[in-house]
Amino acid sequence: MAGRSRNTPEHPSAAAGGEPGEGLLPADFELADLYGARGGDEEDLDDSAVLVPPITLPPDSELVAAALAVPLIAHAVALARWTLPHRAVDEFGDLTDGDREAAARLLGLAPAEGEVSEEAVVEAMRAWALACDLDLVETGTTTEGEHAAIPGPDLEAAEQGDPSVVLGLWLDAAGIMRELAAEADSLAPEGEGEEDEEDAPEDELADVEQAREAAADLLDEALQVLYEMTAFAEPGEETVPLGVLAALLVVPEGEEPDEEMLGDITDLMVTLDPMLGDLAELGLLEHRPIDPDLFEEEDAEGGAQTEGGARAEAPAQGDPDEQEAARFGTVRLTPLGQYAVREWLMEQGYDAPLVGELAEGDAETLLRGITESTNVLPDQELLAWLEGREPEGAARELLAAARGRDAQGPVRRMLCVVALDELGGPARPAVHEVVDDPELGGAARAWLRAQGEEVAAPERSVALWTAVDSFAAVLLTSEGDAGRLRELVAGLPVTDNPASYFGELWRVDHPYTAQVLEIVGELHLDRAVAKEARKAAFRARSQQR
Repeated sequence: MAGRSRNTPEHPSAAAGGEPGEGLLPADFELADLYGARGGDEEDLDDSAVLVPPITLPPDSELVAAALAVPLIAHAVALARWTLPHRAVDEFGDLTDGDREAAARLLGLAPAEGEVSEEAVVEAMRAWALACDLDLVETGTTTEGEHAAIPGPDLEAAEQGDPSVVLGLWLDAAGIMRELAAEADSLAPEGEGEEDEEDAPEDELADVEQAREAAADLLDEALQVLYEMTAFAEPGEETVPLGVLAALLVVPEGEEPDEEMLGDITDLMVTLDPMLGDLAELGLLEHRPIDPDLFEEEDAEGGAQTEGGARAEAPAQGDPDEQEAARFGTVRLTPLGQYAVREWLMEQGYDAPLVGELAEGDAETLLRGITESTNVLPDQELLAWLEGREPEGAARELLAAARGRDAQGPVRRMLCVVALDELGGPARPAVHEVVDDPELGGAARAWLRAQGEEVAAPERSVALWTAVDSFAAVLLTSEGDAGRLRELVAGLPVTDNPASYFGELWRVDHPYTAQVLEIVGELHLDRAVAKEARKAAFRARSQQR
């Protein structure tokens, strides 16, 4: 699955000077370094970011139930069971003429008695072909030279709902449908090119293959856009208008579409619509196709001209008439679809994490994992870890894991406070145990005061160390947000004598003291304060040597 690229601005390192050098944090990287394929040649990668956000998937049991509820999958399983102990087939492995109608009746596609429609037979044969492609049915020749079909080895496990088997079969089916959808889009309309069919068959095949690859790339890119949008969507708001999806694929980020782009968006909607419909059949998507009547209606103001000559115009963003807007098509990536796209991305070497993967370990694994991972949603990981844990014990474990004066220490302590906020009052006994801790005491006392307790202020040395530590945590996680840093700088308790304040601060034994002072010197609006901060930063640097 081809990775999707999005142009992004440069992402400056949060730590000026790059120190401490070890254990760089997410804020120290550009987005192109944070989200990238692990495979492929580096020379093929540009400065664009390939965004693959963490997602949440339902339990395997729910995915299995959804997969088995897909009619085409259920039909394939039923036909495989129907072959017991064996069933005659033709030399191509297809059902015989007599069994084709019987298969349609078995699947409920035709009445038990009476005529069987051609459509029912075609649908039954599609299910048979899929069962053979998935090896739910195996075909061969007997010792007597007869062609026969028998159930494949995975049938029983599939019927029993074995997650690895069912999801594996469904994913294979989805991959087949994905290829067929792109292949169908690449074929020329019936009758087109027939005159040259005998003159240049090799050229025609090359053109078809090129069109198939282009259609496959387009479909993959559309699926990845849906994957990203679904990951960030609020529950119940995952449905995307087809025009919005097409616009995201056509219009460069940060630009407004011009007339030519609007035409491209309409053409792309028409191209994607049938391909998405094919994938919806396997449960990858929920898809409402474009209303065909739209192509018979003339918009009073004129619409974009499609390749087929019909006129249609993508709905304006924020159209108040939702029903009318929905006529232009909508699509929603289902949990099964998220599962499939994630598997395809990982096959190509992309990092496609699940929310909660870090929650399986202890508090140290959790906090270190969040600070060292380049693709993680910290709040969701913390909530997943806290779920089901006894609050006081969880707080005690988190506080212990937050200690340390390494490069990631400030962020671990910040995350610990975020988790304590989630735990609330039940965490207080554990927090009281560390009020005199040289690394945790300042933050612990501040947290208890926020909980409404009357707690004495920490010693001056602890208060200064905590101020540097808290500033460093914001510095490392601000992702270059100068506005956020300016707010923090403006809030420093600098007295009328900044030389005295910074004279204390530069002596603080913290790995980020010099960087914090340098940022204060760069961003503080008071020139006198900024000058004293820069002088203090120089002294701190000298002390580190």
